[in-house]
Amino acid sequence: MAFTAQDVKNLREQTGCGMMDCKKALTESGGDFDKAIEYLREKGLAAAAKKAGRIAAEGMVYAVSDISRKLGVVVEVNAETDFVAKNDLFKGFVKDVAEVIMNENPADVTALLACKMGDGTVEGALQEKILVIGENIKIRRFERYEGICAAYVHGGGTHGVLVQFETSDEVAAKPEFVAFGKDIAMQIAAVNPSYLNEASVPAEVLAKEKEILLAQISNDPKLASKPEQVKVKMVEGKIGKYYKENCLVDQQYVKDPDLTVAKYIENTAKELGGDIQVVKYVRFEKGEGLEKRTDDFASEVAGMIK
Repeated sequence: MAFTAQDVKNLREQTGCGMMDCKKALTESGGDFDKAIEYLREKGLAAAAKKAGRIAAEGMVYAVSDISRKLGVVVEVNAETDFVAKNDLFKGFVKDVAEVIMNENPADVTALLACKMGDGTVEGALQEKILVIGENIKIRRFERYEGICAAYVHGGGTHGVLVQFETSDEVAAKPEFVAFGKDIAMQIAAVNPSYLNEASVPAEVLAKEKEILLAQISNDPKLASKPEQVKVKMVEGKIGKYYKENCLVDQQYVKDPDLTVAKYIENTAKELGGDIQVVKYVRFEKGEGLEKRTDDFASEVAGMIK
């Protein structure tokens, strides 16, 4: 079956693959359009396998919430270069993945890959994106909360925050609550608190911090001679500063330094005529803890010359 240049163009528009790849697919399939698409998908699986070992620490974090459905999701999808994060095809895929997580509630990334997406699975859609975009792409992690949530994405996907609140449906439905939820999420994105409140600081972490503070006092020539009970009281005083730096509700509210986050929450609850509590939150930073790709441009050019 013969094919024309228009057939190649149509196949390219439908699949997003390169012109030469589309021409080869039509040649191999005898001009059959459906078989050509199947051929490209099969080749995509092969191409994806070759790319799987390449470092993927860029990409984007995306967070979304739906108060009416009482759901929220934050997900990180990695690619090899930061440029891909600006690609509409990539961004659309990430948002579609978040919607699947919201609807299907998979237990982990492995379960997510098996979930239905379009006419196939998330894994199949991922392989297609690897073929079209030409980079290794990985769904790294996600969190899904059930309840009244707020989401915030910073810097086009460098950071994503999801916060769950406990409040009434009446309060949650107000536009002022939506703005408030975003403010809390932005606080978490900006200051990165380690814990929600004092009660959530693990006992071993607190004990270690006290040990360090006591050692600092004992090593200070001006304080070393103080009685032990005085040193202990000084440590207790300094622990308050630790809470203010590391616990969300004790932190200074970034948009109004005269308030703590706890006071901002209290004031908002009073204004909206209800009670508001932060239940939990999660903050993803793109590529945190991953090995970063390093390119030696000079060596790459030299290798091409050789």
